[in-house]
This record gives sequence, C-alpha cells and structure tokens, in this order.
Amino acid sequence: MSDEPIKILVICTGNSCRSIMAEALINHMGQGRYRARSAGSRPTGYVHPGSVSTLKQQGIDPGQSRSKSWDDMISQPFDLVITVCDQAAGEACPIFSGQPRTLHWSIPDPARVIGTEDESKAAFEQTFFLLKSRIEDLIL
Repeated sequence: MSDEPIKILVICTGNSCRSIMAEALINHMGQGRYRARSAGSRPTGYVHPGSVSTLKQQGIDPGQSRSKSWDDMISQPFDLVITVCDQAAGEACPIFSGQPRTLHWSIPDPARVIGTEDESKAAFEQTFFLLKSRIEDLIL
C-alpha cells in the first residue's frame, strides 16, 4: 500500500463556492490520506466570502484558497475528478493525467440565492452539509 495520498480534483464552473468548500472539506476530513485541489472551467477570479466564512464557522481551515482554471491542473495527476455543478459536468473536460476516475455531484450554487443575509447564509450552510455528507460517503 502506498503512503501517497489519494489525489482529488474538484471542479465547478466558477471555482468560487462549491469546489472551494469541497477542497477544504476533503483536505480536513481526509487527514492526510486524501489531497484535494479545486478548479473551474471559467473561474471567477475570486473566492466567495460566504464560502470562507461558512468553512471557518464550521471549524474548517479554508487555507489559501483561490479561484483558478482547470487548465492549471492538466499536468498534475489525479486519482479522482469530481464535478459539483451540473454546468461543469456537461462541459468537455480536459484530459487530466493519471487516468482519474470521475464522479458527479449535483450541488446547488449558494451564490445564486437571492434574498436576505440570513437566507444567503442558510444556502451556504446547506451546501456545506451536502458536500460534507457526500465526502463522508466517499472517504469514510
């Protein structure tokens, strides 16, 4: 058995909310056995503050997260590529080295919620717990 962590790439379109949260959750919950990165097909160039604050409120270190393109990840080998939004799942993904297995999780975008501050916060929390549940099923 290899001591190398299982390398996971989490993709969504903007790489500002869901994939950022999933990256932090996998790295936290995986306890060194899993190493996650995230990227987007059309990155927004910023990480949504709701993602960072939700992670921190749940005791998860968001790390030095930044919105980046999946083109930046092509040369890196991955064992698993997970899409977390329907739009990214329908796009033609680049070929990643390592012949990764692929999964798709349809997770609603909390940044699209229009409403009060409390409604927005609730959307980010719901996304957090959906991702956490999927990740628990995957790695535990």
